[in-house]
Parts: sequence; structure tokens; C-alpha cells
Amino acid sequence: MMERHPRKPASWAIACLEDICVIKDGMRVPVNQDDRMARIEGKSPSELYPYYGATGAVGWIDDYIFEGEHVLVGEDGAPFFDPIRTKAYVVTGRYWVNNHAHVLEALIDSRFLSHFLNQFDYHGFVTGTTRLKLNQAAMRSIPVLVPPLVEQRAIAAKIDALFSELDKGIEQLQTIKQQLKQYRQTVLKAAFEGKLTAAWRAEQQATGNLPTDGELLERIRRERGLRDLPRFRPAQDSIPQEWVWVHLGALGDLARGKSRHRPRNAPHLYGGPYPFIQTGDVKAANRIIRSFTQTYSEEGLEQSRMWPAGTLCITIAANIAETAFLGFDGCFPDSIVGFTACEPLIHPEYVHFFFESAKYRIAAHAPSTAQKNINLSTLENLVIPYCSRAEQTLLVEAVESRFSVLDELERAVSETTQQADALRMSILNKAFEGRLLSESELAAVRNDPEYEPADKLLERI
Repeated sequence: MMERHPRKPASWAIACLEDICVIKDGMRVPVNQDDRMARIEGKSPSELYPYYGATGAVGWIDDYIFEGEHVLVGEDGAPFFDPIRTKAYVVTGRYWVNNHAHVLEALIDSRFLSHFLNQFDYHGFVTGTTRLKLNQAAMRSIPVLVPPLVEQRAIAAKIDALFSELDKGIEQLQTIKQQLKQYRQTVLKAAFEGKLTAAWRAEQQATGNLPTDGELLERIRRERGLRDLPRFRPAQDSIPQEWVWVHLGALGDLARGKSRHRPRNAPHLYGGPYPFIQTGDVKAANRIIRSFTQTYSEEGLEQSRMWPAGTLCITIAANIAETAFLGFDGCFPDSIVGFTACEPLIHPEYVHFFFESAKYRIAAHAPSTAQKNINLSTLENLVIPYCSRAEQTLLVEAVESRFSVLDELERAVSETTQQADALRMSILNKAFEGRLLSESELAAVRNDPEYEPADKLLERI
């Protein structure tokens, strides 16, 4: 056991977990969710008690089997090998515990014990691969560092105070992250209301170089060989007078991906050299799809279609109206639509940014079925604000310029969040190496009238 704690302070002791706790696993009673829902139906919140599992409360129930303060540590399903996430926690009051958490009545400080169990290295103590399990025999044998009780309380209090400050900081970072997300939408809204390019339009208009809305429509009609092109002016029109509303289908070619074979998950279709893009790959991409999780075989390619790099992928099922450009040649199913822009008329990035600005509105029109989806016709008849190709280029550059700043800020927020996680681990490491309390704090601990050495504490327990 000493090898598990090579930096144990001289004044501390080591004890097996079973020697410093009363283990109450035999009192646990699992109740499935349907039965719990039936038991709490019609009851007021004041009649209900928390129902705890491996890492926290998982619901409510109409009775309790435990009372007072206990430490719960996951038995199975807890993130034992994740240094940041919770494996143990303190509960108080009246509550119910299922059989996914060990129940410990600590004979040392509960907060200290829970912090110790959250930083403990569980390698060699848990079994399993996909679902890790800490059985009772292994749990009982965990070697726990035991300082004097007064020192435990001081350490736990300092950890709690430092973690509280960290939590406040992380909460502020999450607020900033949400504000950056909202600002992206503000930028896009301004872009597609013509505000980001208003000065350029004024200059062009002064020199007589700004095309009229009629000239814009005529240019589309000629380029695409259309007989007629209707004008759209919605009642709540927010675009500049010189812009027009145009069907997306008039600005390029739209076609659904192909996956003709049934069943679609036939093993012989997969495992070959051809990238096969799915809706999740589009959603996860940052404008350009650079990775994939599935490939087609020769047979898969034969019943599908290969799309060229640069195709704008638009999801129409599950994750609706997510867009990203193919970074390589690839296939995709009919839950994704490929858009090939008529580039003399439309900047592909302009279309991508428009979907970024409108995807929630587009998704709102999807029928409420088991899996929400829209069809190809919905996209073909989608109207988008249209301006000259030159203004589109300026608009895209203006959005990209602002987004690059937001990207840097988001990276800084993510890095700071990771640093906060690292600091949390550093606090725990220092705590259980006896280096968290200052000399003055340690002196106060040793002068406390309730102070007793760790070995005396264990002997008393």
C-alpha cells in the first residue's frame, strides 16, 4: 500500500477504505424508472426524495432508505479513469441509493474522503472495458491517506473554497462562450441585411456601378437559361432595396446523395477506400469536412455517387440545415444534399453563411416525425437574399474577418477551460501530497485543541 502513495507526509497514516468507513451496500435497493415514475405520480415535490446512482442524482422517489451524511462512490458506470469527472460525492438528508453506487458512512471527514476518491488512481482496482466496475472487494482494499482529523477538515475546506472559485471562473467562461455564439448570429444577421457592405453600396451607387434588382434577376435568368424568374418581396423585408430574393435552386444545382442498396447497412458496402460522409460528419466539421468515420467499398461506390471536393453538403435529416464543404472527393447518403454553385452568380461561401444564419428557421419547418427531415424541394424553393457577385465577395470577407477574431477568442476560452481542469488536478495533487496548506494554516491545525496524530485517530476508529 505504501507504493500507492510514495509522497505520503510523515505525519499521515494509510488505511484500507473498509477500516475507515461503515459500508452500507446491503441497504441499497434499485428501482427501475417506470416504477419510480408510477410511485411519484401525483405527489408534490415536498413528498419526494433524491434517488442517487453512480455519479449523482438520477431522479426522484417517494421514500428514503438512507438518512444523514454518506459518501457515495460509483460501483459501475463511473468515469474511473477520467481525472476530472466525479467518481465520489457527499450526500446529506434523506435519500434513496441504487446498486450502482457504494454507500459509505465515513469515520473520517466525508468531504476529505470524497476528494481523495475523486483523485485516486483506479488502475488495478476496477475491471471491465466498456463499462468499468469497482467491486466491493476492490473498493474495500483502496489505500486511503489519513491525516489528522483537524487537518482533513482544513484540507477539505480549502479544496472546496478553491474549487468554488474555479467553478465561478468556468461559469464565466461558459457565459463568454455563449455570448460569442450569439455574436456570430449578430454578425450573420447584419451581413444578410446588407449592413456590413452598406458603405460599398453607397460608393457604387454614387458612381452608377451598382446593379438594380431587375438587372440582378436578368443576369441570373441569362446565366441559368431560365424563361422567367419571379420577384419576391416579403411583407417583412429586411434586405436592401438593391437586393432581391431568389430561389436557391436558381443559383446552382441541388441533388440528394445516393444510397440505393437495401439494407443500407449491408456489410459488403463498407470498408473500402472511398470516403462516406454522414450527417454527423457535416455537423462536426468546421466549414470544411476533413475527416470521416466510414468508407464505401467498390460495391458501395457502385450504388452511390462520388461528389467532388468543394461540394457544399447540406443535411436534410436528423441534423437539419447543417452545412460544410467536402475537403476531398466523397460519397454521402440521401440524408445529405449536395449543392454545386453557379459560381459566376453565387459565391459558395455566401450560401454557407446564409445557412448558418437561417438553419434554425429552416429546421423549424421540418415535420415533427420520429426523425425530423426536410426534402429536396424545400431547399430548391428556399429563398435567399441575393446581391451582386462583387458584393457577395466583400460580404464573405467581412464575415470571415469577424469570425476569425471570434475563433481566436473561442480558442482562448477553450484553452483557459482546459487550464482550469489542469489546475483542479493540481489542487488535488498538492492536497494529497500534504502541500496545499500553508505553514500558517498547518500551525493553526496543530494548535487546535482537537488535534490528534493520524495513528491515534486510526487506533480510535
